[in-house]
Amino acid sequence: MQVQTRVDVFEDIFLVFLGLGTLVGVVVVAYTLYNAYKYRDDGEPADDEELPTLGELPTGGKGGKKLFLSFGISAIIVISLVVWTYGMLLYVEDGPDNNPEDAIEIDVEGFAFGWAYTYDNGIETNELVVPTDEPIWIEVTARDVWHTFGITDLRVKADAIPGEVDETWFMAEETGNHTAECFELCGFGHSGMTSDVTVMEPDDYEAWVDDQLTLTITLEDQDEQPVTEDFEVELEHEDNAEFDEDLSATLGPEDFENGTVEIGDFGQGGTYDIVVTSEQYDDVEDTISFTGPTDETFTLEDPDAADDEDADDGADEDEDEADDDNDDDESNDTDEEQTDGGDDE
Repeated sequence: MQVQTRVDVFEDIFLVFLGLGTLVGVVVVAYTLYNAYKYRDDGEPADDEELPTLGELPTGGKGGKKLFLSFGISAIIVISLVVWTYGMLLYVEDGPDNNPEDAIEIDVEGFAFGWAYTYDNGIETNELVVPTDEPIWIEVTARDVWHTFGITDLRVKADAIPGEVDETWFMAEETGNHTAECFELCGFGHSGMTSDVTVMEPDDYEAWVDDQLTLTITLEDQDEQPVTEDFEVELEHEDNAEFDEDLSATLGPEDFENGTVEIGDFGQGGTYDIVVTSEQYDDVEDTISFTGPTDETFTLEDPDAADDEDADDGADEDEDEADDDNDDDESNDTDEEQTDGGDDE
């Protein structure tokens, strides 16, 4: 679905005014030249010429029909332009009635001194990546002070004001690299408040999204060795009920390779709850913040190994206490021998 952007609207207004202005100008100049030639002074008055008398209002010829016709046409053109332009400007102000289903929605937040982008699929980056020939809807705000978000090459601009949201939309027609800048003086780092903007082919963009929404999970034991059997992993988005697709998965040892699994099936980032259950190891419950390529490692603890370690520690402590007692006994014997030797003397 093609969406008319603000740039398209202002281009249409410009082209309409340019076309009508050129047409009216050509007609007026041509008519003026025609009359200048037709009524040029050849030095001899026409036989049917009726000169106006003093105090008489000129009629413009033929009862003023030409004058009335010219004013009428001009009024129609001007009124039509005013009404049409007002409607187009309302479109710029309010936007289309319905947001296209295939539009990519991106939240843009300005801060001192950079830009943060959050996609509707949960991806968070500091670089704006968009496909060609698809509507891009952005909602712009600021974290601290006033900024203005703009991409000069793509003719995109929106105010970034704390506590407010300014919405705009655009479509990029060609691939390439651009720069997003701040156009509102906001502090000592204003000139460096930029970020990269990359426009890709739709297929390349889909591949980029897949790379961003890749989750890698590794399970290891206390000795940092991969866990390859006797476990089950459950993943679920914390807002799973709000999405049409099921953002949950249950994985077993057969899904892992040497203790590691790479998941690329989730089309939505965000916060995921993870539960790892096993008969051999203690259960693990945690959350994963999944807003880009994520690699998480979970250590499974063996309770029996912990008990063995406690037992070994206890045995070591007993041995240490026994050694201390032996040292004390030997010390006491030495003291007694020294005392007996002194008495003999």
